Amino acid sequence: MRTATIKRKTKETDIEVTVNLDGSGVSKIATGIGFFDHMLDLLARHSRIDLTVKAVGDLHIDHHHTTEDTGIALGQAVKQALGTMAGITRYADVHMPMDETLSRIVIDISGRPVLVFKVDFPRDKIGEFDTELVREWFQAFAMNAGVTLHVETLYGDNSHHIAESCFKGLARALRAAVTIDPRAAGEVPSTKGSLGG
Repeated sequence: MRTATIKRKTKETDIEVTVNLDGSGVSKIATGIGFFDHMLDLLARHSRIDLTVKAVGDLHIDHHHTTEDTGIALGQAVKQALGTMAGITRYADVHMPMDETLSRIVIDISGRPVLVFKVDFPRDKIGEFDTELVREWFQAFAMNAGVTLHVETLYGDNSHHIAESCFKGLARALRAAVTIDPRAAGEVPSTKGSLGG
C-alpha cells in the first residue's frame, strides 16, 4: 500500500495529513475553512486518493497559514507515499470543465518542483476565502510533492467554478499520473533510472 502520514506543527498551525494513493477517494477533512474543506474533499474524491486532513491554525488572523501549510503537508505525504516512483505513469494532462469554466492541468511527477499558474479570479474572495490562496496552496503542494505542475484557466467567469476546475483537474491528473503502468511495473519512468534531480 502506498500510504504516508505527515505531521507538521509550527507556532501558526498544527496539521496532520494521511494519504493512501491506492484508495477509493474517501476523505475526512477538517481545516476550519469551509470552502477549503470542499476543495480538498473533491480532490480526494476525483483522484481516488484516500485523504485525511486535520488542521488547526491561526484563523483569527486569516486563512493563509492554514492553507499553505496544508499544501506543504499534503505534498510531502504524496511524495513519501510514492516512494521510489517505480512503475508510475508519471505524466498526465487534463482539461477540466466546470460549467462555463475550462482549465488545463498538466503534471509530471519528475522530482523537480515547478509550478506555472496562469489563473485569474474575477473576485478577491469566495465567501470568506481569499482567492489568492488558491495559488499559494498549489505552490506549496507542487514544491513539496516534487512535481512539475502547470495550471491554466483558459476561460471562466465564476471564481468558485474557476477554483473548483483547478482542484478537480489536479485530482484527475494525479489519479492518472500515480497509477501503476502494468507494462512498466518495477521500472522508474526515466531514462536516467531515477527521478528527483
